[in-house]
Amino acid sequence: MKPHFDNLTPLAHAAQNRCFGCGEANPQGLQLDFLLAEDGTVVCPVKIGNSFEGHPGFLHGGIIATLLDETMSKSVRARGLTAMTRHLEVDYKRPVPSCTMIRMEGRVVRDEGRKHWAEATIFGADGHVLAQGKGLFIEVRPERSA
Repeated sequence: MKPHFDNLTPLAHAAQNRCFGCGEANPQGLQLDFLLAEDGTVVCPVKIGNSFEGHPGFLHGGIIATLLDETMSKSVRARGLTAMTRHLEVDYKRPVPSCTMIRMEGRVVRDEGRKHWAEATIFGADGHVLAQGKGLFIEVRPERSA
């Protein structure tokens, strides 16, 4: 699997978003910026600092899971849907370095009513796959008035 690099456009965030992953209004968060490829893949090149390390020089496993979850969630959001994680699987392939550029990519692979299955990958600067995730996201719809 190779990372996406073609025709990327910014994916807009909600104003005053406090999300730990992408919220600009959350100073303790990761403040991730996502881009959208023409095929619907979301992409996020980022350098995560050492304050999110587990072992020195490498990101904590919980942060890696968060990065994958956020990337998959954004792939659903890119379709104009709001959904929440129902199930998450993480496959840690190699240690993910801190303070080094990495690249995350996510895509929706299947839809069934309010259920959306997504996958995400974290690539190292050299293009190696460092971690992969799969998730099920349930669409949250506004309640209908009676």
